[in-house]
Formats: sequence, C-alpha cells, structure tokens
Amino acid sequence: MSESAQQAAGVFPDEVVTSAPVRVLDLPSGAGRFALITLDNGFDHTKPTTFGPRGLVNIGAALDEVARLADSREIVAAGVTGKPFIFAVGADLKGIEVVTEREQAYAIAKAGHDVLRRLGELSVPTFAFINGAAMGGGVEIALHCTYRTISAGVPALSLPEVFLGLIPGWGGTQLLPRLIGPDAAVTVIIENSLSQNRQLKGPQAYELGIADALFEPADFLEESLAWTASVLRGELVIERRHYSHEQWDAAVARGRQVADAKVHGATPAPYLALDLIAKARTASRDEGFAAEDEALTDRIMSEELRSGIYAFNLVQKRAKRPAGAPDKALARAVTKVGIVGAGLMASQLALLFAQRLSVPVVMTDVDQERVDKGVRYVHEQLELQALKGRLNADKLNRLKALVSGSLTKEVFADADFVIEAVFEELSVKQQVFAQLEAVVRPDCVLATNTSSLSVTEMAAALEHPERVVGFHFFNPVAVLPLLEIVRAQKTDDASLATAFAVAKQLKKSSVLVKDAPAFVVNRLLTRFLGVVNEVLDEGTPVQVADGALEPLGLPMSPLVLMELVGPAVALHVSETLHATYPDRFSVSENVRRLVGAGKKAFYLPGTTTLDPEVEALLEIGERPSTAQEVRERALSAIAEEIDLMLKDGVVAEAQDIDLCMILGAGWPFHLGGITPYLDRTGVAEKVTGHRFLPVGSASLPA
Repeated sequence: MSESAQQAAGVFPDEVVTSAPVRVLDLPSGAGRFALITLDNGFDHTKPTTFGPRGLVNIGAALDEVARLADSREIVAAGVTGKPFIFAVGADLKGIEVVTEREQAYAIAKAGHDVLRRLGELSVPTFAFINGAAMGGGVEIALHCTYRTISAGVPALSLPEVFLGLIPGWGGTQLLPRLIGPDAAVTVIIENSLSQNRQLKGPQAYELGIADALFEPADFLEESLAWTASVLRGELVIERRHYSHEQWDAAVARGRQVADAKVHGATPAPYLALDLIAKARTASRDEGFAAEDEALTDRIMSEELRSGIYAFNLVQKRAKRPAGAPDKALARAVTKVGIVGAGLMASQLALLFAQRLSVPVVMTDVDQERVDKGVRYVHEQLELQALKGRLNADKLNRLKALVSGSLTKEVFADADFVIEAVFEELSVKQQVFAQLEAVVRPDCVLATNTSSLSVTEMAAALEHPERVVGFHFFNPVAVLPLLEIVRAQKTDDASLATAFAVAKQLKKSSVLVKDAPAFVVNRLLTRFLGVVNEVLDEGTPVQVADGALEPLGLPMSPLVLMELVGPAVALHVSETLHATYPDRFSVSENVRRLVGAGKKAFYLPGTTTLDPEVEALLEIGERPSTAQEVRERALSAIAEEIDLMLKDGVVAEAQDIDLCMILGAGWPFHLGGITPYLDRTGVAEKVTGHRFLPVGSASLPA
C-alpha cells in the first residue's frame, strides 16, 4: 500500500469506508480464471459508494491480492464492478472539508493516482464493468482499466469536478482525451460539467467511446464476462484511435470558448482542466499524473472548492429535506390534476404532471382553439421523446391518453390538485379561484403559479382559503429544478404537505417561502435588474452596465436575462414590487418604452449589439457609472434585500435563499451561494453590519 494512501487515511475521521472484496471465478468458454473486485460501502443504493482514504487503502489491498494472483499466473485478467445500481460516485467530499494543510491535500491527490493507476499497470488486462451510476473518481477508476463495458440502465455518468471548482485529478484529464479524443473529452469534462452538471446515460457514454460494449441491465455481469472471454481469446479486437495535433488544438480552443461563455474567467478550474487536457497530448503517464497531483492539491486548498461543496451540500441534502415542510404523512393522494390555462407555461406543466405523476391531466381555456393547441403541444413533445428513443410506443400512447382539454371547469369536479397558469393579474386569478371553488371538492388543493402576486389575497374571498398554495415554477419548466412553495396566511398543513408531496413526485427541489411579494428569486433578480436599469437611465453605456457582473461568472448578463424573462414580465414584476417597496424598487421608464414599442430585447437577435431601434428609444442622463461602481451598487442592493427578507421570515434561513438562487437562477456553484459570497467579499458586513452565515461554514474561511 502506498505511503500517500496511508497518510491520507488519517485525515477523514467520519469516512463511510468502501470495501473491495476480491473473488476469483471461471470465465465462459474456458477463457481462464478472472479476479473480480466489487466496490461496496455496505449500504443499499440510497448511500452511493465513494472513495475516502481508507477506502483507497482497501482498494489498494485488493490490488495487492490481484497482482499476486496475476504474477503467479493464477488469473488471466481482473476487473472491477459496483454494488447494485451503483458503480462508484467519486471522492468523499465530506472529508475534503476537514483538510487544512497543503500536505494533507497533496496526500489525497497522490493517493488516488498511486492506487488507481495500478489497474493500468498490472501484468494482466483489466476490465471495468460499469453497472450503475459513475461519477468523478468512479469514472476515473474505470478509465484506468484496459477495457470497459457499461449497462444500458446506467442513469448518470459524469466528471463533474469543474462544476465544483475541482479538476478530474485522478487520471481523468490524461486518460479520457486519449481514449475518446480531445474534443469529446472537452464535452464531458468542461461543457457538460459547466452545464449544470449534465449527466450521460449508459448508451450515450457508449456512443462517446467511454465504454467498449453496452449490455442490458438484466444480465449485465453475465454478458460482460462473456464479452471479456471473447476479448481475451482474441475473438474481439478493440482498436483505439489516434488524434492529430490539429484536433487537440481545436478541442482545447473550443473548450476555452465554452469556459469563457459559461464562467467568463471567474473560476480557474475549467481552464486548469483544459491545460491538463492539452498536456495529455505529449506527457508521459508519470508527467501527466504528477501535473494532476499539483493541480488537484491547489484546488483542494482553494476557496472555490469550499464554495462548491457548500452549494453541493445544499442541493444534495437541504433540497431533499425542505426546511419548515409539514409532516409528509398529512399529504393527500393526487389521482387527477387540473390546469387552468393552455398557453405555453400551462402546456409545459401538463406535460410534466402527466410524465411524473402518471395521472389524468385536463387543461381548460377560454376557447377551443387554445385548448386544442395546448393538448397538441403536449402530444407533440411526447412524440418527440419517442422519436429520440426515450419512450416506447406503449408508454407514448398511455401518456398521450392522460392529457385532455375542456372548455368547462366542471371537469375538475373529481380533481385532487388544480393549478392555475393564467395572466399575471390579481383580479383574473381571484375570478379563476372563485369559479374553481364552485366545482371542486372541499379538499382539492388549489395552486397558483404566480411569480409575484399575493397568494393570500387570491384566496381571501374563498370559502376554503386554507387549501390555496403558491406553486411557483421557473421557466423552462422541464429544465429548472426549483419550486417555490408559498404558504399563504390561511394555508393548512394538509394542503401544504400535499403540495410538497406533489413537488417530490415531479422531481423538483422545493423551498418553503412566506407569502411576500415576488417571493425569493424574482424579488432578488428584480432588485438586481433594477440597479442595472437605473444606471442605464442615468447614462451608463449599455455594454458597461450589462457587463459589470461578468467577473462573477453568472450564467447570463442582466439584459440577456431580461430577454429570457421577457421585458413585459420584468416590467410587471418591477411595478408590483415598486407598489409595495417604492423606496427600493424603481420602475425604469426606458424598459416601459421598450415594452410599449413591442421590443423583446435590447440586443439584435443572437448578438450583443445594441438594437438601433432600441437605442433610439432610450432616454439617458449624464451620470454614467463605471463597471466597478455598478457591480458594488448591485451587490449592495442584493445584500440589503436579503437582510430584509431574512428579518421578515420569507425563508427559514440564509441557506434557503442560496438554494433558491442556485436552482432557480443558476447562481454558479463556484461562488457557493449568494450569501457566503457576500460574506467573503465583505459586502454583507458593509451593508448590514453582520455576516449572513457563521464564520467556519464550509464556504467561509475560519
């Protein structure tokens, strides 16, 4: 066992230790004896297998045994697989949080290489049988093997490190580009990771060349062993491609473009990963792994990683146990869903409810043409998924049959959950709820998808206001995982529990919020956009105002965000908030002019060039600000607003605001949430006189 692995083993006191038992079996067709290592942390599939230092020690011990068997010619090959449903999901991030010295970080980095590289340096071929989810170090252990098979049922495979502020530092940047080519490696390591940690399914990983063979889950291990026997007997020959210098250069250049577009240079992780990918073209195995050791050590000691882990823990833990949610045992069953409206948002909701709940979903609207259009949208989206192989013919027909339309709300009489997605006008929504109450059962939950209006006021005139909840989705519904669930003044626990249960079935992450104007995400984004619009009105050039926050690495600039939301919607929300908080939320006359002229964006389509027609509409002052002044002003405004929201109890804790902004607004993981960022930069104390989080939190220096 390597000295580095032994040294690292003393760092993590609470490691869930992965075992690596070895069993020797006979391969089919008389191909010889085979040593199979199974990675298992002793839990069922609810606790994915990870690698901490003691787990690496166990894998190293297993490889000692395999090496002995190989050297004595008792086996012809060796392999590694995982427990049911899980191959391995990488390093144990809990342990990294306790690392305080660079020497400890270096020991961890080197231990991974010292152990895993042996799979590629044994005297016999090695095989990885990827039977379940594989991420980070789990993918890297497979890359060190000579060959790989993968199950068609693998739900997720990725190298997510740069998403967290790390780099794939146990061989990923060196082995993957040589295996599948530098351009495909850039897609997996940089592009997928920075696209909200996009995952590959088993067939996609196979198509990319990460695996050499694809088998169905039912007999995956049996088929993998038969395939292994064919390879060892010479009946199958796996050829590896070679890539030109021009292909390497083009791939790395594309990777830099992707990183620039995603993070604007705000975090070094993707750029370090690209440097390592470029190095893999000419570096020896020792040189490449040594470079990964140094880069990974630096990343482990970085502020970005602490921030990324804080954000990761919010998404993986707090999001699964929403603060303040009532006892889930109070939730009522939902066997039919009604949707008032058949526009784009309503149609997206109908598609989601049908797919996730598998219950009848009926839409209503004011005329047959709109109803037909909404149902047609859902059916077309389902057919598109079938064309892509995501639905078989039977499931396609069953889902299509679940979605229907009607002109009358009487169809909601037996519904358990009805959500409205009509025009964002309080009187319109009040009228809808009054009509619904006349036909639905007393225990039917009535939900509103409002983005800014008072849920309490919507329910005020109802006989049963206690069953009204806010259920605020973010657009596009299928992509953004956040649901703001709003408790109005009279909402009862049963209705709220039902809302949380439905959200879980929809596979959304929920945050309980108080019924306050614009709730969390839209309130903060509107305050932020308000500052940008104010400085534009004062005379700051559009490019300066819009680019001022670029150093943070936000997913899009303020004016591009406004284009996505729609200037009319942004104006409406700003007017709603201005009516309640006139001292903090302004209404931009220039945005009003933009909306009045029917313009959808400041820029020409697909560019960052100011539309000349928009430029002619703008009336600007003579008090321009610098980018730094805009940035300071925007961050100060956000800090002030968060402080007021927490004092008013809009959410339980600052962590819930961070979770909302990460999942609903794409706030970057490498910043670790908005409140720790404001703490670290001193903005929080400057504006409010205090930090939002305690010193010593995962994302804060002690």
